[in-house]
Amino acid sequence: MKVQPKKSSPRRRARECAVQALYSWYISQNSIDIIELNFVTEQEMKGVDLPYFRTLLRHTVQYIDDIENILSPYLDRDMNELDPIERAILCLASYELKFQLDVPYKVVINEAIEVAKVFGAEESHKYINGVLDKIAPVLSRK
Repeated sequence: MKVQPKKSSPRRRARECAVQALYSWYISQNSIDIIELNFVTEQEMKGVDLPYFRTLLRHTVQYIDDIENILSPYLDRDMNELDPIERAILCLASYELKFQLDVPYKVVINEAIEVAKVFGAEESHKYINGVLDKIAPVLSRK
């Protein structure tokens, strides 16, 4: 009997898409409006919580300086030296920890770990977990 993979929730899909869009933004340096438009029109968005995707993408970019300032002391290297996927995941999760107070911090961290397992390097989920575990208390979320 073949086991079916667990279907991602609409919010998980929104996070996955937002990470991909942030990655594209880091790499291309295009405006977030162009990135969002291209992403929504060219990617498979079925099963994605589209309003949450837009909130995550736009607000992470809007508050990127604050988010990176929060993250920087807890990184083992300069922000610009991070793998762009790790950077996107950390920034997105930090945005959620700081601004999406309706989402429990354990959910934010777990979702970031799961997204890292899909898109990150082999051990990046451990790095993501370690950094987010350190900043959650700083943001009064633990």
